[in-house]
Amino acid sequence: MSYELNRKLCERLPPLQSGAPIDGITAGIVRGAFETICYEVATHLGRSASSAIINQSNERNASIMDGQGRLAGLSVGIPQLLFISPMSVRYGLGFREADDWGPGDVFVGNDPAAGGGHLPDYNVYAPVFDDAGEIIAIQALQAHQGDTGGKDPGGFSVDALELFAEGMILPCLKLVHRGELRRDIFEMIVRNNRFPSFRGDIMAMISATQRGARSLGALSEKYGADTLRAAIDCNIAETERRFREEVIRWPDGAYEAEVFIDHDTVGNEDIRVHVECRVEGDQLTVDLNGSDTRPELVCVWNTFSNTRGYAMAQLASMVDPSIPKNEGLFDAVEIIVPENSILQPPPNKPVALGAFHPAVEVGEAICVALSSILPERSSPQVYKLGMPNAVVGFDEQGQMWMDQGVDVRASDASATQGIDGWGALCSGLGNLILATAEEAESRFPVFNLGREMTTDTGGAGRWRGQPGTRNVKQVLEPVTAVAWMVSKKHPLRGLAGGDDAGPYENRFLVGTPDEYEIENAVAAQLPANAVLAYQYGGGAGFGDPLLRDPEAVREDVLDEYVSVKAARERYGVVFEGSLEVLDLAVDAAATEALREEKRVARGAAE
Repeated sequence: MSYELNRKLCERLPPLQSGAPIDGITAGIVRGAFETICYEVATHLGRSASSAIINQSNERNASIMDGQGRLAGLSVGIPQLLFISPMSVRYGLGFREADDWGPGDVFVGNDPAAGGGHLPDYNVYAPVFDDAGEIIAIQALQAHQGDTGGKDPGGFSVDALELFAEGMILPCLKLVHRGELRRDIFEMIVRNNRFPSFRGDIMAMISATQRGARSLGALSEKYGADTLRAAIDCNIAETERRFREEVIRWPDGAYEAEVFIDHDTVGNEDIRVHVECRVEGDQLTVDLNGSDTRPELVCVWNTFSNTRGYAMAQLASMVDPSIPKNEGLFDAVEIIVPENSILQPPPNKPVALGAFHPAVEVGEAICVALSSILPERSSPQVYKLGMPNAVVGFDEQGQMWMDQGVDVRASDASATQGIDGWGALCSGLGNLILATAEEAESRFPVFNLGREMTTDTGGAGRWRGQPGTRNVKQVLEPVTAVAWMVSKKHPLRGLAGGDDAGPYENRFLVGTPDEYEIENAVAAQLPANAVLAYQYGGGAGFGDPLLRDPEAVREDVLDEYVSVKAARERYGVVFEGSLEVLDLAVDAAATEALREEKRVARGAAE
């Protein structure tokens, strides 16, 4: 596996060969059919999988590639899974003859060096053939598995030094041959997974992918294989054209940003992601040179495919949302990912945690860089969580259970131009469904003591970030608790003069003399009834806080989003009356005077 392979897998591919006439209406119908099929495939998985991480969380995404491996359609999903299936499929296509591809076959891959994301993200895919034996399309389904068979449960090893420690590596493996399950292969991958539910999860992925392949076959019978190929070409060309039409309206120039991760899992500090977005006419270049290359870093390596995919997820959010999501996006943008960096690491680096960080910093840096020219489109498609508190134990039969800590919370919900951060989920979590207290408590020996928003954790701005929550959980049995804490020193960046979000924090053995704060990576043995408290970071602010409507600040104080002290210090708003008796009122004259004083002080400091 090599950098040369990565270059080959992401190279621009030519249009398909089709003599069928095509018009925009027919191409649009085919595109809509692809999106519907992908939605049905993803929904099928969610309703038939065994584990909560799939059947409850929606951490999956379906997509369709053409016969060359170009992205032709997809379903709505979480950003980091939207665009990473094509390279894994292209890798498999390179062995089509050697692996004897045929109708009814189903494959799986998760190898980061073969176009994959991190190892927990399994990509299951099935080709669909025409009467001449040529591939029409390939149905793919990406989903996060709860375990990978690595040295640590869940596949997230905070001290892994190589990829092999993280789990079973599958470059391209045929699971089903001509419609028949390959029992020996299937049992091998099931045996190399700790979770009893994995058998049901992987079978659900196979059956969902087969469903998509049947639907694609029916679509081909209705319209003809050549018409489908012509429609794919038409839709990809339209996407590239429309994306370039957006870019050509942007001012030419180079727009840079630099964001940081607090530290790697052994304490190396200030891990850097740098981007320069260059606009030249209708050409956008995203150059990630300048990102960290320190060889001594541990567990902050992201896969090349995931870096590319996260960059495109952010870019796709900054243009007209009606532009179809397909290969045309990649045809319209040059993405430069430096080799031997944290964004395209040397072979066999551990990458499980890299799918969190530095993956999200790629999107964050692009958003910060382009916010100066696209303020109305600047919403970071990211969350700054390092790793949730995952707790692992064993039941009376010796079966392992794992609460992955993906609980309902408010975090990273940033403001955008004209809109305060709102709700609970940040846009970077897409359609992910987080675990309710009732759902988690019914599955695991845990008790949720509290999930409350925390005052003053939303970044101040003309538009305010949403506060984060403090989630307090008690484990009812002895467990191993695993976490990786970041985003205390470098929380989510504010935009256009807005303040950064409130930082993350995590504490174990809360309420005892032995209570301590998690500063970095930890795998701790906790006794029964131990309490953990995770403070999630809030969303960042947008725009100068001194421009926020004082009455909006008053409402924030009444809602306990903002304290009276922070209203004065961060927003320059002075009140009369008392919060205790709810007769709080803005002192307009004192507020204007304080804001002017702060503006003068700011100017002097600059």
